[in-house]
Amino acid sequence: MAKTKTAYFCRNCGAQSSKWIGKCPSCSEWNTFDEEIIQKSNTASTATSAGFQKGKSKPQHIAEINSNKEDRIDLHTSELNRVLGGGLVTGSVILIGGEPGIGKSTLMLQLALRLQSKKILYISGEESNKQIKMRADRLGYNKNLCYILSETNTQNIIQELEELKPDLLIIDSIQTLHSSLLESTAGSISQIRQSASELQHYAKMTNVPVFLVGHITKDGSLAGPKVLEHMVDTVLQFEGEQNHGYRILRTIKNRYGSTSEIGIFEMQDKGLREVKNPSEILLSHKEDELSGIAIAATIEGMRPMLIETQALVSPSPYGHPQRTATGFDAKRMGMLLAVLEKKGGFKLGVKDVFLNMAGGIKVDDPAIDLAVVCAILSSYEDIPIEKNTCFSAEVGLSGEIRPVNRIEQRISEAEKLGFENIYISKHNSKVIKNAKIKIIGVKRIEEVFEDLFQ
Repeated sequence: MAKTKTAYFCRNCGAQSSKWIGKCPSCSEWNTFDEEIIQKSNTASTATSAGFQKGKSKPQHIAEINSNKEDRIDLHTSELNRVLGGGLVTGSVILIGGEPGIGKSTLMLQLALRLQSKKILYISGEESNKQIKMRADRLGYNKNLCYILSETNTQNIIQELEELKPDLLIIDSIQTLHSSLLESTAGSISQIRQSASELQHYAKMTNVPVFLVGHITKDGSLAGPKVLEHMVDTVLQFEGEQNHGYRILRTIKNRYGSTSEIGIFEMQDKGLREVKNPSEILLSHKEDELSGIAIAATIEGMRPMLIETQALVSPSPYGHPQRTATGFDAKRMGMLLAVLEKKGGFKLGVKDVFLNMAGGIKVDDPAIDLAVVCAILSSYEDIPIEKNTCFSAEVGLSGEIRPVNRIEQRISEAEKLGFENIYISKHNSKVIKNAKIKIIGVKRIEEVFEDLFQ
């Protein structure tokens, strides 16, 4: 019988050590090593997915390798297709994470019920078959080939896979699985790594795509060792606020597409609805003109959109001014406030400044800068900006208005939504021709202030 012994694993990066150490030599984090029971045996060296073994690989000249475009499966969901880079690549492993109750299981079950031409196996380690059937009745479904299995042992799962031979596999969730090759409990670092390794091997040998649902930690990162994110082909983050009905699916890693794409959904009684026009949630429908509001033309991945920037500037009653930003980098807001005070002469050092991006979205596009500045100035002067005006430019440290990329797409999106004026960098305006919208090119923030508020 194989001797059972313990080992220590770093919960941050998955590094292994024979004894406890304070600082991880791999990721340099402190106090992250946990003791787990492992088993060293001859059977552990052989993968349980013996049914998926193939012959020994041989070196191949690079010119002889077939470079045809990879096969992709249409998921009949344009938002999910977008974040995956144009569809689901066969044999890929996708990890999707998010907070509890955000809608991960609903999204995966909805996907399984909509694909009518594919045989899908939905494996749940958290819910019974009856619970999943109740959710499926609420979501509604037609004729499909969706099979449900409540199982947590990876060896039993692989046996069912050999019999059913599905076209798509969904695991909900990877933290609930455990392998009989290891004696540690389910959810431990070694179990997560072993289970993910077996499923990855299955996906590559059979060319069946696999979705893995993952939990997240308190700080918002995916639970389990970092090696889990390195093993998979794509990492998706499902985010949103509980008080908002909108959910954003963001690409963190993608070996088959862009890593800056987002998909937007709305949570409803009958599941998640695709939001094909993001501006409907990012722009508020107001009748009165209000100060402190500016519209920015931004781009997320390949998708242009207009977002409403809201600012509030008020006297600080406590002596120490507050600086709060929601959906925007607080440090960058502080930089823009310093530029306004130094170059524009605005006394913002004794004011409370609050900034919010409408719709609960988080943005990091530099083209938002000019809209942020104008929203702050509008609230500072208590003068509203015209509804038909938007902004798209970066603000430099010396107060200059810098150009941004793909300005044609931003202008085109503003035209579609009925805007009449757009403020951009003068360097960008030189390349724009035959635009229906009025393009106002500016060089410095002083020009913008004089044009809007004087």
